[in-house]
Amino acid sequence: MSRLLVVQNHRGGGPGRFGDWLRADGVSTDVVHAYAGAPLPRRPGHDGVLVLGGGYLPDDDVRAPWLAPTRALVARAVERGVPVFGICLGGQLLARVAGGTVRGEHGEPEMGSTPLMLRPEAGDDPLFRGLPERVTAVEHHVDAVTALPPGATWLMASERCPYQAFRVGERAWGVQFHPEAGADRVRSWDAGRLRARGLDPVELSRRAELDEPAAEAVWREVARRFAAVVAGS
Repeated sequence: MSRLLVVQNHRGGGPGRFGDWLRADGVSTDVVHAYAGAPLPRRPGHDGVLVLGGGYLPDDDVRAPWLAPTRALVARAVERGVPVFGICLGGQLLARVAGGTVRGEHGEPEMGSTPLMLRPEAGDDPLFRGLPERVTAVEHHVDAVTALPPGATWLMASERCPYQAFRVGERAWGVQFHPEAGADRVRSWDAGRLRARGLDPVELSRRAELDEPAAEAVWREVARRFAAVVAGS
């Protein structure tokens, strides 16, 4: 069985259904609770690396001192061709490591189920090829990638945040959205904080529930494809 190292960056941010799907496709997940002080390996000894989201910028080393070893781990994985998948903060961290730029509180925040558009460059991508031209995913971010790394392949965009998905090299992917999260995650968000941003928590939940069947099928397929990449490493 292939083994995937999962870096968890906050208490409530586990691999969710994405981890379930990977395990169903023969990839075991070793979750490191980095936010709680669990040590990270100095070198990638697994068949792949998954870095999850969290409320930090990728170089926020004062508040999150484990991010420095996480960046080093991802850099070594990319250098050695070990498959990488970065979600939200994890995607931003991949962009930062590979030479892109990330800015805090940039543009308009995206919260809830968000329409995404597949770009033509995704036509031959191992994970994103053949996906629907329009799909949704759960988003919860105020920071964003503002410039892709040199040579990166731009795969998906949204109206408010252009760099929703990209690939570095042949086997490292970053996404701004949360394929591991469904409508249940949206329902768990703090209603008071959402209202403070001018958002209706009931409407956000309703929209996510309506979008979930089609979105879940798409992200399940992406997980299956990533599992195949990890298994073939």
